[in-house]
Amino acid sequence: MNSNYLVKAATLTIAATITQAFASGNHTGGIHTEPDQTGGIKPSFDIVHAKVTLQKNIATFHMGVAVNAGSVKPLPTGKLAGSDVFSYVWPTSLNSGVVGFEDNAGILALAVTAHPDFDDTPLYDENADNDTGNDGNVWHSHWVVLQPNEQCGKGALGVVDIPDGTTPKLPKTWPGLPILLDSPGWSPIFNDDTVEVKVAFDQSIDITETTYDGVTAGLRVNQSVHAPLLCVVDVMDIASGDLSLPGKVNH
Repeated sequence: MNSNYLVKAATLTIAATITQAFASGNHTGGIHTEPDQTGGIKPSFDIVHAKVTLQKNIATFHMGVAVNAGSVKPLPTGKLAGSDVFSYVWPTSLNSGVVGFEDNAGILALAVTAHPDFDDTPLYDENADNDTGNDGNVWHSHWVVLQPNEQCGKGALGVVDIPDGTTPKLPKTWPGLPILLDSPGWSPIFNDDTVEVKVAFDQSIDITETTYDGVTAGLRVNQSVHAPLLCVVDVMDIASGDLSLPGKVNH
C-alpha cells in the first residue's frame, strides 16, 4: 500500500478524533489550532488547544495535543552534557517576581518536562522509590525564566543563567542549578490527549489579566555544562503560531 495513503489516512483519523473531542466539550475556551497535516510534528506534541483557567487562587494550565500526551520522552545519553529535555510549556505575561525570582527577569513560563539524564527536583520523590535524585524521567513541573540567547542559536531562547558570584532573588524551591528555574512540586496530570497542572497562587496575587501561549519544545544541556546551561533547540509547535500570547485567563 502506498505510504502517502497511509500517512493521509492516519492524519484523517487523528483529525476526526480531535473533532469529536471538541464536540464533546473537552477543549472549550482558550487558544485553538488545527492539527498538523504534514506529518512533521510528533502527534503527542502537536498542540490543538491551550488554556489557563482560574478558580479562586488555583490556576489550571491545560494543553491538548493530537494524541497520547506524555507518551514520548527523550532517550537517555548517560551523561548530563548534551542531554535532552522534552517539554510542554505555557509562556505567560506574568512578572517573574510573582513566583519568587527578581522582577522582570524575562519570560516566565510554566513547563512540564521529562529528562532521563538528570534530576532537578531534589525535594520530591516522583517515582516513590525513596530516592529523590533519580526522578528526572518522570514528568514534573517547573517555573522557568526565558530570554533570547544568541549562544543558543539565532533567535533562540534559553533559560536565564545565574552568573558566577551573583546571588539573585530565588524561590524557596529553587533546585540549586545555576539557572532561573524553580521546582515547585505541582504534579502534572496526563489524560489521553491532555496534560494539566494545577498551580496555587498567593491570594494577594491577581492573575486575571494574565496572557499566555502554548508551546511544545525540546531543550538541550550545553555540551560544556556552562553558560548557557539550557537552551531551547527544537520548538515543535506553538499554539498561536507566533508566540504572541493571545490567550487570556478564564477567556
